[in-house]
Amino acid sequence: MPVILRWFLRLGPTNPIAARLVQNGSRRTKHFYIRAAYLAVLIVVLLWSLLYATLSGGDLDYRKLAAAGSNAFQLTAYLQVGLICILAPVFMAGAIAQEASPGNWDILLTTPLTAAEIVLGNLLGRLLFILGLLFASLPLFAVTQYFGGVPGKAIFASYAIAASAAFFVGSVAIALSVSRLVGKRAVFAFYIAVVSYLALTWAGDLWITAARGGGVTMFTATNPFLCLHSLLNPTSYPRAAAGSQTGIRAWFLETPVATFCIISSLSSIVLLLASTLTVRMGGLINAGSDSSGVPWYRKALGLGAQSLEHRAPRAVWMNPIAWREAAARNSTLWRIIARWSFIAVGGLLGLSLVVMYHIGTFTHAEFKLSLMTTVIGELSVIVLVAINTSATAVSREREDGTLDLLLTTPITPSQYLTGKLRGLIAYLLPMLAVPLGTLLIASIYVALGGLERTGGVTVSPMVLTTAVKMPVIFPETGFIAPLAVIPFIAFCVMVGLQFSLKSKGTLASVVATVAVAGISAGILGFCGWQAGQDIPVAGPVLSALTPASFMYASVNPETGMTKTIADAGLFSSRLSLAIGCVVAAMAYAGLIYGIHSNMVRTFDMTVRKLAGNK
Repeated sequence: MPVILRWFLRLGPTNPIAARLVQNGSRRTKHFYIRAAYLAVLIVVLLWSLLYATLSGGDLDYRKLAAAGSNAFQLTAYLQVGLICILAPVFMAGAIAQEASPGNWDILLTTPLTAAEIVLGNLLGRLLFILGLLFASLPLFAVTQYFGGVPGKAIFASYAIAASAAFFVGSVAIALSVSRLVGKRAVFAFYIAVVSYLALTWAGDLWITAARGGGVTMFTATNPFLCLHSLLNPTSYPRAAAGSQTGIRAWFLETPVATFCIISSLSSIVLLLASTLTVRMGGLINAGSDSSGVPWYRKALGLGAQSLEHRAPRAVWMNPIAWREAAARNSTLWRIIARWSFIAVGGLLGLSLVVMYHIGTFTHAEFKLSLMTTVIGELSVIVLVAINTSATAVSREREDGTLDLLLTTPITPSQYLTGKLRGLIAYLLPMLAVPLGTLLIASIYVALGGLERTGGVTVSPMVLTTAVKMPVIFPETGFIAPLAVIPFIAFCVMVGLQFSLKSKGTLASVVATVAVAGISAGILGFCGWQAGQDIPVAGPVLSALTPASFMYASVNPETGMTKTIADAGLFSSRLSLAIGCVVAAMAYAGLIYGIHSNMVRTFDMTVRKLAGNK
């Protein structure tokens, strides 16, 4: 065999790391269930959309069949990209959870494998499972061809978008693993980054399209869902005419799908090259360190090594577990920077929204949209942080042996779990101050009449067939929002603590908490959103069950509380929403108390059952 061919094969098909990952991963029952569930969801959604369209009434003809096939394909394509964004971090998490361990790297770097073989073997071995999901769903998309209305080019273009997104996610995972910057919980950093990125680009696209009246924007080629939207809806979301733009704008506005695939691929290649260059240097975290082991960024900030034996004494709370959870989360430089950067940037963004609305840069509709997307995006990040920190609070201590030491102290299970909950909430409160403070500033501004803003701060939207005069945002929103937000965050923390106590490792507890909290919030949010529109008086009460549905009802009451405003009036709607916040707070408090009591009762048995798991 030629040497050059053997070298290329070692980078891919015959790479020992890739072969090991594929062989071991194929035997895992969890991966099998994930693949089966992925196909099952796509099959059910495709069949449901086809049957709903064809059996909705009237005579069937070829035109209706073509429209049904087109709608089914669009729904399934969006779902596939969403599932890839959710499942790709799960499959790629092992690249960080296993290879990010210094002991594993010490063994791996003693092998005769080259740097490129180590990096590409990890990437291809794990990326194969994601690409397998895409190819497995290809027959489902081929079925839509029999109905017509779905061009084959659109199918392959949607696959190119999903594959490019998966390739980029995989490259980021490998880069994080090689850099040694993160540990086992980095899979959650994926979700935080993905949710924040998609929300920001989507909000930016909505802002621009609302201002100029539709069409692709510069954000389209940076978001896979927006690219898919431009591909499947060329009429309602048109691209710029060929030759109408020049330079970079021509790439982004005329060919957004191709631009997204190119940007994703080039970014992935850059990350892989950087990983290849630093994999045998101890990763990015140790690159540039001096002989004493102090990284360059700590030297630049005048900090010493992380392993210093002396620390300044600190004042401990009455409950040491609560103090440890609240204080230890800020024990590293990067956590401090990330946390306070979020607070500073979010605070400035919230204040700038009100200022831009006051000076007339934002219209009423633009201010409401920007306020809602900003607050919901910030709350989504905080919820993910809450789930991540709580889902690893106990399992992490079990893995490093800290839990065994704590059990030898006089601390009772109730004090331990209460301290965890209190400490995590105290850690999250400064972050929660960002969206809640934004709402409070906006509410006070509206309560003061807009400080003589030109055009005022009232709107008159149509509710069914009647125009109703109302403030652009309810003045009480900022004061009742903590009742709807903080108890919900505490509930997510309690769910994370429960799975953290019962799970063997941090990765399992994080994935389980994401699934339970995500499904619960999704169901409650959808039910609250639908009930707020269709059920009078009681509907706004149900809208306060989740922060997202509460925000929608507060900022867009004409659509979020339509039936109540039409039947009982605006005041009754606002009163019902405020009562709903109190009811939601009491309901979540009851759930938290129930979960806490159950955990205290079964604490000793659960800890003993999982004793010795690392």
